[in-house]
Amino acid sequence: MDVDMIFKMAAIGIIVAILNQLLIRSGREEQALLTTIAGLVVALMMIITQISDLFSTIKTTFGL
Repeated sequence: MDVDMIFKMAAIGIIVAILNQLLIRSGREEQALLTTIAGLVVALMMIITQISDLFSTIKTTFGL
């Protein structure tokens, strides 16, 4: 895993946390929940590509 990926994930987490707190304090809990879910989906999409690369590396290593 590249260090750049870790920084991207941390930036997504910080941005989502700030937006979540701002939306909750302004009384928009529904949008805060949707923002959190959207951040989770973006992070998972980034991780899925890394997991796919891991599985292809394992397949080539063991000749499966």
